[in-house]
Amino acid sequence: MSTPEESHQTPQQEPQAPVPAVPQPVAQKDRNPLALVVVALVAAGMLYFGMHMSRRSGTTPGIGKSSDAPDFTLESLDGKSLRLSDLRGKAVLLNFWATWCGPCKIETPWLVDLQNQYGQNGLQVVGVEMGDDGKEEIAKFMKDMGVNYPILIGKEAVGEAYGGVPALPETFFIGRDGKIVDKIMGLEGKGEIENSIKKALDTPAGNSPAPSTAASTTLGPK
Repeated sequence: MSTPEESHQTPQQEPQAPVPAVPQPVAQKDRNPLALVVVALVAAGMLYFGMHMSRRSGTTPGIGKSSDAPDFTLESLDGKSLRLSDLRGKAVLLNFWATWCGPCKIETPWLVDLQNQYGQNGLQVVGVEMGDDGKEEIAKFMKDMGVNYPILIGKEAVGEAYGGVPALPETFFIGRDGKIVDKIMGLEGKGEIENSIKKALDTPAGNSPAPSTAASTTLGPK
C-alpha cells in the first residue's frame, strides 16, 4: 500500500527539444574598390575580344592546300595598293596579324630574318594587319620590329576569303603558281615556318595567267 507522500509525487517532465541556435550575422568585409575596377576591366576586355573575333569569324569554310589563294588588293601604309596576283612567280608568305597580338610580336622578328634569308630565292613576305589599329600605331610597330616587308591594312572581306581568320597569327604559304601549299594557325617555331617556306619555293611558277580584276575578291569598306 502506498503512502500519502508517494501518491502525491509530481510526475517527471519530459525533456524539451533543444532550440536551434540562431547564427550571428557575419560582418561583411570591405571590398577593395581597385579589385572591382580590375575585374570590370577584364570582363569588358573579354567581351570586346569575343565580339571582335566573332565578327571576324564569318561563315566561309577554311581553304586548304592546293586551293587557289583568293586574290585581293589592299592598301599599304604609304597609300600604295598591292595586288596579291601581281606576285605570281614568287613564293608568298601571307601573314595575318595585329599589333596587340602577343604571339605576333614573337613571330615578326623571325619573318624579318626569313625575308632576308630567302628573299633572293624568290620569297616575299606580306603582312596583313587585322587589328583595326591606326596607321601611326602600325608604323611604330614596324619601326620597332625592323619590318622589311610590306604591311597592308586588312579588311574583313579578305579575312573571310581566307576562312575567317579565327585566330592570330595565321599564315598562308602560297606557291609560285598561286596555290596554297601550307597553312599555320597560331604560333609555331621558326623551323616549322622555314620548312613551309621551302615548300612554297619548290613549286613551279606555272603557266596560268594571273586572275583578272573582275575575278579578284571584291573588297568593300572595312
